[in-house]
Amino acid sequence: MNNKSYADAAGAYGKNAHNLSRDQREVEARVLVKSADALEDIKANWADDEKWRGLDKKEVLSDCLLYNRSIWLLFYDAAVEKQAAIEHQDTQDKQAKALRSNIINLANFIFKREMDILRTQDVSMLESIITINREISAGLMVKPKAKDGMKP
Repeated sequence: MNNKSYADAAGAYGKNAHNLSRDQREVEARVLVKSADALEDIKANWADDEKWRGLDKKEVLSDCLLYNRSIWLLFYDAAVEKQAAIEHQDTQDKQAKALRSNIINLANFIFKREMDILRTQDVSMLESIITINREISAGLMVKPKAKDGMKP
């Protein structure tokens, strides 16, 4: 097993999940869960020297955080792009604008927390990222209600 095994596995999972699922929300949810699982495994086993035999656990942590950051960069970029687009419209959906703003704020929090973790190697700080990923994933797995008799 090499130092990038977690990130490689998560990347392969993301590729395969996209091919197997037609629902983008489900794909996003699964990728978030995969990242949360990898981070939780690191947190739970950080002090277990036997688990890390032959591995650079700091590099594994860095790779997993990079993978998580990549996910959140996609969410952040999409939210910023759509936020800019709706600001140019006369009618704004306040709920959609608030959601995009919340995604941007969450992403900024995650980016900052990841830098703090890398700087301090305090894996207890992973808990907030794990929780956010799992909560957002749960929300994505809930199918949106149809509007005006149309499919969601």
